[in-house]
Amino acid sequence: MFPALLQNTAALAAGTGLLYTGVLATVALVSVLARTPERRRDARSTLTLLLRRRRSS
Repeated sequence: MFPALLQNTAALAAGTGLLYTGVLATVALVSVLARTPERRRDARSTLTLLLRRRRSS
């Protein structure tokens, strides 16, 4: 039972990490490629918040 639980936990952690990386990549692309300055600024602010939270965890 313990090995199965450990395997499921590892799979969940890996999936969560991939999802977070995808979100960061999307926000980074939007911050560079957005058409309006407001959207670029908002995306950069979001990226800053996401990275700040990640470092403090």
